[in-house]
Amino acid sequence: MAIKRRTKIDPSFSMSSMTDIVFLLLIFFLVTSTLINPNALKLLLPKSTGQVAAKATVSVSIKHYMDEGRVTYHINGDLHPVRFNEIEGELEMLLSDEEDPTFVIYADETVPVGEVVKVMNIAKRNHYKVIMATSPE
Repeated sequence: MAIKRRTKIDPSFSMSSMTDIVFLLLIFFLVTSTLINPNALKLLLPKSTGQVAAKATVSVSIKHYMDEGRVTYHINGDLHPVRFNEIEGELEMLLSDEEDPTFVIYADETVPVGEVVKVMNIAKRNHYKVIMATSPE
């Protein structure tokens, strides 16, 4: 005598909960990506039409305080300034494991050209590539 089951197992499942989770994750990542600010210093960058495809991992920001007549240097957007004579050592430490060492200079429009050239000379001495950050026109 064959015993038959009265209940059938349904192999399907509802995807609605999975789509809810995907949409919540999508909204979360969209909101958090707008909060990321790679340049914590407020700089008014010069305008340019050229763009570079290279991606640098290290940045040197130069901020000019015209009312005080001083210039500060910041590495990777850190709010605490670094003295000029410490920049080269910091860059050597940060770029030592890079195959093609490249860094970006974020210089305010009001920064004297001589200050930017001093940072570029550090790059030349150590054979680093330099990208000058600008804002699009």
